[in-house]
Amino acid sequence: MQGLKKKRRVQIVFLTIFALLLSTAMIGYAMRNGINYYFTPTQVAEGVSPAGEVVRIGGLVKAGSIQPGKGVHFHFVLTDTKSDVPVDYVGNDPKPDLFSENTGAVITGRLVNGTFEATEILAKHDANYMPKEVLDALKQQGVYVAPGGSS
Repeated sequence: MQGLKKKRRVQIVFLTIFALLLSTAMIGYAMRNGINYYFTPTQVAEGVSPAGEVVRIGGLVKAGSIQPGKGVHFHFVLTDTKSDVPVDYVGNDPKPDLFSENTGAVITGRLVNGTFEATEILAKHDANYMPKEVLDALKQQGVYVAPGGSS
């Protein structure tokens, strides 16, 4: 009787470990496309970001760079004042109302042949807002100027 209880406990422990490993693997598999890494235009220009994989890049929309395309598609250049990345928006939604030149934006897409093909654009929504990743990257490069002119 004692041996049967011990055997049953060992089976339960192994079954629990197997269930935990299986659920962890299933969660990882489900999230494989849901994790987007963030890069700056300089990192993209230097080849740090993986070509062909879905990532996010953030920076400022370069002045004079927004060019209309067919339908909702358009082209622009994203910069961190150190490097520029040409962007083709190939998503299904029209350009956000607050998306304009010299404003911060974070875009999601993939790098294809040196051009970033964006499927989603997140534009800033007030004069003082800038995405944390963009703000940190600009401060790290020493090019950030706070609203009002101080850094």
